Amino acid sequence: MNFYITYVLVALLLFSFTAVFALFAVYAERKVSAFIQDRLGPMETGKFGSLQTIADILKMLQKELITPAAADKVLFVAAPVIIFVSVYMGFASLPWGPGLIPASLNLGVLYVFAIVSVEAVGILMAGWGSNNKYSLLGALRSIAQVISYEIPAGIAIISAVMIAQTLDLQEIAIQQGVLSTEGSKFLGFWDVSETGGIFAWNIFRAPHLIVAYVVYFIASLAECNRAPFDIPEAESELVSGFHTEYTGIRFAFVFLAEYSMMFLVGMFGVILFLGGWNTPLPNIGNIKLAEWTTGAAWGVFWIAAKVLLVVFVQMWIRWTLPRFRVDHLMDLCWKVLTPLAFLCMAISGVWRLLIM
Repeated sequence: MNFYITYVLVALLLFSFTAVFALFAVYAERKVSAFIQDRLGPMETGKFGSLQTIADILKMLQKELITPAAADKVLFVAAPVIIFVSVYMGFASLPWGPGLIPASLNLGVLYVFAIVSVEAVGILMAGWGSNNKYSLLGALRSIAQVISYEIPAGIAIISAVMIAQTLDLQEIAIQQGVLSTEGSKFLGFWDVSETGGIFAWNIFRAPHLIVAYVVYFIASLAECNRAPFDIPEAESELVSGFHTEYTGIRFAFVFLAEYSMMFLVGMFGVILFLGGWNTPLPNIGNIKLAEWTTGAAWGVFWIAAKVLLVVFVQMWIRWTLPRFRVDHLMDLCWKVLTPLAFLCMAISGVWRLLIM
C-alpha cells in the first residue's frame, strides 16, 4: 500500500511542478519579450506584474467549456488530455539528482522519446475533432513538422548514447561527474572521473557532441512548436492553429503541455549532453569543488539551473527570429540537420572504437 501511495505523491509532486513552472514561464516570457522589444510587459497586477499570469489563469479556468456543434465530441474532449498526459509522463524517467528519479528505467532514453511522440496523436485529434479548417490545417502542419524533426533529434540522441553505451538516463548522468566508475575522459584522453566538473560532460568527453546538441536543440524547438518553428500555431494565418476551438480548462491543458514540453526537452538534452545533475565546478588539487557541490540537493539545483537557462534561450529565440516558411522548414530538417546528425553518429562510432 505504501508503495502505491509513494507513486501517487511523486505523480502529484511532478504535476504541481509543471503547473508552477508554467505560471513562472509565462510571466518570464512576457518579461523577456518586453525586454527584447524595449517595453515593460505586465506591470499593474502585483509587484512588477507578478500576479498577472495568475489572474489570467483564474479567468481562463472560469471560461465556459464550448464544444462546437459539428465537432467529433469524443476526439475533441480527449485530445487535450492526451496532449498533456503524453508530455507529463515523459518526466517519469528523468533523474533530478543522485538517487532522485521517479521511475528508474534501463531504457529511459527510448521511453522518453517514445512517450513524447504520442503528443502528435493528440494534436491530430484536436485538429480533426474540431471540424475547423484552420484547426485541421494547423494539426497537419504540426504532424509533418514533428515527425520530420524527430529524425535528426533521434539520431543526435543516438550519438550521445553511443558514447555513453547505455540507455539508462541516470547512468548517463553519473558518467558525467565525479561519481563515475568507468573513468570519464576529457577529449578522449585525460581521465576526469576524479576531477569532474564541466570537463566530464559529454560535449567535452567527445567534442563532436556539441554539434549533436545544437542539432537536438533546434529539432526540439520544432517539436515544441516554438518560434521560429511555430507554423502550426501561426496566429496571423491560422488563428492559433489546432487549438482554435478550445476554451477553459481544455485550452489550459494544451497551454500547460506546451510549457511542460519546453522544460522536458530542455532537461532531456541537459542529461544527455550537458552533465545532467552534475556540477560544472571541477576539483582543483585539494580544492574539491566538484565533491563539495555534489549530492541530492545540489543535483536538483544544478539541473534546474541548466534547464532554466535552456528555457531562457528558447524564449530569447522566439522573440528574436522570424517564422520559417514551410519549404525552408523542411529544407533545414532534411538537407542540414539530418546529414549533420548522421555525421555525428558516424563520428561517435569511430570515437568510441578508436579513442575511448
